Amino acid sequence: MSSKNIPAIIACACLAMACGKKKQPLKASANQVPVVDVIVARYSNVINTIEANGTIIANEYVELKPEVSGRLIYLNVPEGKHVEVGTVIARVNDADLQATLNKTKVQLELAQKTEERLRKLLDINGVNQADYDAALNTLNGYKADISYTQALIDKTVIRAPFSGTVGLRQVSPGAFVTSASVIATMQQLNQLKIDFTIPEQYGNLVHTGGTVNIETDGSKGVRRKATITAIEPQANAVTRNLKVRAVISAREDTNPGAFAKVYVGEGQSAKAILIPTNAIIPDDKNKQVVLVHDGKAVFTSIQTGLRQSTNVAVINGMKEGDTLVVTGVLFAQPNAAVKVRQVKQLSQLVDSSATATGGN
Repeated sequence: MSSKNIPAIIACACLAMACGKKKQPLKASANQVPVVDVIVARYSNVINTIEANGTIIANEYVELKPEVSGRLIYLNVPEGKHVEVGTVIARVNDADLQATLNKTKVQLELAQKTEERLRKLLDINGVNQADYDAALNTLNGYKADISYTQALIDKTVIRAPFSGTVGLRQVSPGAFVTSASVIATMQQLNQLKIDFTIPEQYGNLVHTGGTVNIETDGSKGVRRKATITAIEPQANAVTRNLKVRAVISAREDTNPGAFAKVYVGEGQSAKAILIPTNAIIPDDKNKQVVLVHDGKAVFTSIQTGLRQSTNVAVINGMKEGDTLVVTGVLFAQPNAAVKVRQVKQLSQLVDSSATATGGN
């Protein structure tokens, strides 16, 4: 062996020894048992309060529109004032219809005399039955024409369909209007409705005759009770939400169209297993948590219900007494051994989370 090759051989040997030393920690890391913290699942009281967004609407609402086209010859829109049902709000020009009605009445009068004369002749066989039937048919035709014309005249009059408050006037006297023209709006404000939606999974919290609490911007933090009057029987196919309607008494600080925060199930409580939200492993199809059974990690699918700020209620997949991994979740492997470092309380996790948030 040449003396020139000796340094190269020594360098290769040292490199091989160094590579061998680097591989040993990786092998040891693979066999290392992950250390986790756990909590023991316990039932606790959960306040079933669901917050929903709602809209306040009038008890009755209508846009006053004419049924026929024409020029307005009368307009009585007391803006912002209360009117009784049947009050005439507007009239459309009906001069042509009135003329037609008068003409038909004259023709009807002549037809009545003809029918009476032929009926007397028919009694003494002075006219055949066909002539009398024709006269009677003409008489009935004029009566039908009068009824039809009168119906058209009635359509030219716009009346208040219910007792309520008239909104702002949208047209001026003498304007030409069509069936699409809005003369004004009218609302019944003696009581108000609130429409809101909630997820269908909380449908058991609402029922007809039950109550919810509402809060509006004008109420300045004061909540009022509203009574549920109806629930849409079919859930929305897209959002899977249920539409609910409740009623409240009218007040000056509450206007139709206003936003309302609705609190459903406030004051009611139920027992449920609460777990930290960060202990849940989201999946494409379901949610999973890691339980410890006989020193090994067991991945279990769960169904969740009511959410709080840091916790969530488990409605299926866990039972009281289960040991749940709350820290080190990402290091656990299915059916692999884990080492429990500490058994914590749920309140400790909440306090530490609040401290971390405050520190940020």
